[in-house]
Amino acid sequence: MNRLNLSGLQQWIDDRYPMTSTWRYHMTEYYVPKNVNWWYLFGSLSILVLVIQIVSGIWLMFYYQPSVERAFSSVEFIMRDVDWGWLMRYMHTTGASAFFLVVYLHMYRGLLYGSYKKPRELLWITGVLIYLVMMTEAFMGYVLPWGQMSYWAAQVIIALAGVIPVVGDELVVWLQGGFVVNEATLGRLFALHVVALPLVLIALVFVHIVALHHVGSSSPDGVEIKQNKDENGKPIDGVGFHPYVVAKDMFGWGIFLILFCAVMFFAPTFGGYFIEAPNFQEANPLQTPEVIHPIWYFTAWYAMLQSIPSEALGVIVMLAAPGILLFLPWIDRSPVKSIRYRGLGFKVALAAFTVSFLVLTWAGMEEPTGLPILLSQISTVIYFGFFVFLWAYTYFGFEKTKPVPERVTV
Repeated sequence: MNRLNLSGLQQWIDDRYPMTSTWRYHMTEYYVPKNVNWWYLFGSLSILVLVIQIVSGIWLMFYYQPSVERAFSSVEFIMRDVDWGWLMRYMHTTGASAFFLVVYLHMYRGLLYGSYKKPRELLWITGVLIYLVMMTEAFMGYVLPWGQMSYWAAQVIIALAGVIPVVGDELVVWLQGGFVVNEATLGRLFALHVVALPLVLIALVFVHIVALHHVGSSSPDGVEIKQNKDENGKPIDGVGFHPYVVAKDMFGWGIFLILFCAVMFFAPTFGGYFIEAPNFQEANPLQTPEVIHPIWYFTAWYAMLQSIPSEALGVIVMLAAPGILLFLPWIDRSPVKSIRYRGLGFKVALAAFTVSFLVLTWAGMEEPTGLPILLSQISTVIYFGFFVFLWAYTYFGFEKTKPVPERVTV
């Protein structure tokens, strides 16, 4: 009887909303390559962390007050007096770093397996746009606690708009809501952080997932499984996303949550990488911290800015560094997608690119003198050199690739 009632309810809903067909299209009848490995876990982990951020962020909004006089004290109130407030605050700060970590690894998997190549150009572009919105969202959230690093980071980053010719100074005043970072600045950043940018982020994630399920997941071999189908039209080398990949992802989620909780409970500041010590002090416009630098997931771009003597050129380079990723599908002209079958030059260039990004991330947290500056300059050249080399290497046909199999390998 219950089964009949459930079937009747399902039919009633299907007559009014495509519930069953949507479930089949995106879950049971969405096929992924049967040889997907753990690199493919980071996409679903990104969705998990996004949910964590939204839930913890809404909870923090219940108590946070976007005022220069009460912002810092409201965060202290959450930490000290609200039941489980410290947990939600640390969940949000740990989640911010975890979000960038899994997104970086997810994008790196795209570089390894050529997930930006035809027919996934729009999929890659929406992914990069998600990352750019994440950076903007994270910066605004970083300012809201109104600690020392929050305040001075806002001063530094907003002031960069002043290098724009003609309208720069007026733009800085408009962004700040005055001639200095003040109450209006905090209110604007709060509104953008909790309403406008989350809506944009969720919309982009939705478009990204729809695009993914339209073109299908790439395989570690770079082989399109839709090209080999059985008599029923199902990919021979594919498995249903549900339950096979879902079960694998759930196991990965479990491991991730164990590590996430370990950091959240036992090392929430992560030695100053997730929350810097100066940010436990209330913002003081009259006292500058000894070293001003952004949180770790911004330091690679900040290192580029510091390494260039010209402030205007430094801003251009800093903005161009993540922006150039949007054009990667047209920079890389190789017909081969997966690193497994790419030429040696690509492998060496990608390794150098990876090392340069890690060096920049480290250098951006150090004082901008001596060795950190020198390494930042060298790494910035290598970073952009990767894209120049990749274009020349593939456009002029220098790359010697291996034969790509017709079907996926196990």
